[in-house]
Amino acid sequence: MKIALIVNTDKKKAISCAANISKILSEKNAEIITLKKFSDYGVIKDIKNAQVADNYIELFSLCDAAVTVGGDGTIIHSAKYAAEYDTPMIGINVGRLGFAAEVEPDNIKDLLRLLSGEFSIQNRMLLDVTVTHKDGSVKNFLVVNDATVARGRLSRIIDISVWLDNSPISEYHADGILFSTPTGSTAYSLSAGGPVVYPEMECILLTPICPHSLISRSVIFDGKSVLNTTVKIRDNSPAVLSIDGEENIEISSSDVVTVKKSDKILKLIKLYDRNFYQLLNEKLKERKS
Repeated sequence: MKIALIVNTDKKKAISCAANISKILSEKNAEIITLKKFSDYGVIKDIKNAQVADNYIELFSLCDAAVTVGGDGTIIHSAKYAAEYDTPMIGINVGRLGFAAEVEPDNIKDLLRLLSGEFSIQNRMLLDVTVTHKDGSVKNFLVVNDATVARGRLSRIIDISVWLDNSPISEYHADGILFSTPTGSTAYSLSAGGPVVYPEMECILLTPICPHSLISRSVIFDGKSVLNTTVKIRDNSPAVLSIDGEENIEISSSDVVTVKKSDKILKLIKLYDRNFYQLLNEKLKERKS
């Protein structure tokens, strides 16, 4: 079995953990593949038959499964490549909360179940977000957690209009608006007052950010819905579309942001039969500490 290893090298614990994973899996004849920038930190040192890829595209095109070592951010960044190549992925939590991660560092020997087939696959819905400019040009993005349309550099409330399947449904006066997947319901959406949604559901969450209203609340749309959004700032300054907190794109009042369910899915490997809501309570208790 060929296993891709992705590491958050900003965390020393992640580097040492990844090196141990390489050793454990390679001793059972797994082939480890990683990027050169990770191998330079020694994560495949003394591992026979280890392979180094030049980039993420090559890495995911070569592997049967992927293991990320870091936090949820490491998973989110890798997930878009995993979805593109239909690669099952599992996360090792070396971050603080790790809602999407399956394994804690003390339990990395459980990864041997990958080699024996003792695991299940959980499908997670993703979003396609499109920005259509006035000149007809289009930019496309794949979203794992959330897409946020928010005010830009100036501290001004923006006017946001939302259409559902080309019918106007709501207007918000707020700092911004957040579109989330069920996976992202425990991320920014939760902090903004949104509901927790079971991660295997197919729906789109809309949550206003600091709305200038006492009655504006989160709304959950069917997974077949197509949502369009435009924004207006009174001084014509641009707003910002943020994709999973990784990419930021300036948008103007003439741009249309379209959000819908993606045809691609994220396959997360599950080693344990755990109740999602019990796990959620445990993670939220950790957040208090």
